[in-house]
Amino acid sequence: MKKTLIATLTLLLLSVPVFVSGKEPSKQMFYEIRIYKVNLSSQAETTEKYLKESYIPAMHRAGINTIGVFKPVEADTAYGKLIYVFVPYKTIDQYLKLTETLGNDKVYQESGKEFLDAQYNNPPFARYESILLKAFAFMPQFRIPSYSTKPSERIYELRSYESATETKAAKKIKMFNEGGEIGIFEKVGSNAVFYGQVLFGSLKPRLIYMTTYADMKSHDEHWNIFRNHPDWVTLKAQKEYQNVTSMTNPYLLHPTDYSDF
Repeated sequence: MKKTLIATLTLLLLSVPVFVSGKEPSKQMFYEIRIYKVNLSSQAETTEKYLKESYIPAMHRAGINTIGVFKPVEADTAYGKLIYVFVPYKTIDQYLKLTETLGNDKVYQESGKEFLDAQYNNPPFARYESILLKAFAFMPQFRIPSYSTKPSERIYELRSYESATETKAAKKIKMFNEGGEIGIFEKVGSNAVFYGQVLFGSLKPRLIYMTTYADMKSHDEHWNIFRNHPDWVTLKAQKEYQNVTSMTNPYLLHPTDYSDF
């Protein structure tokens, strides 16, 4: 089974350069975004306890030192019962071996027992989604922002861009890379954490990225600057980048007090 999965991933990754050309694919990181849906306050408490006391320490022991955990801002009631977890992997092999790694971690298995071995009629979450991404060539490594504001004030904006076809998705990724959209975010100081192409997950073809801000006021100011920046006005008007996205979903998040960033 594992060999079959590895073979499937290998074939898929070999096809990725059509979307992210420009640098050696091996230098690009892989990211997992886990989205836990919790319907009850008790589920939220159990899941957060697991993440804080079991999952994050175990990931640190496994050599993955930076785990981000986020929850929707208070005003975002449509997505208020979700917990987002960002996990960066240096290689795809590190991702593939994670289940085995955690399975062999006795401390993790014991500390996370309430979550891992929960009763069928009292689960710690309704469902969770796992999305695997590959970093864009022009930002192959994720980056941790630094702010003096309290975590409860900081804004981490996760944006999901869907495209009508694979070709349109490729054009949108090119727009970020060679087209210079990443560079514009850098110019206006939007402090991106990552940009990634969705390899496995729902709503494909799709890309997801995250920008960050000290607070909501800074978020609004930076987006106004971006929308009116002459480089962006010129870029979005180019013919090859017309209709490259069919659906845009922004999610405004706060980091939890136990998130690594």
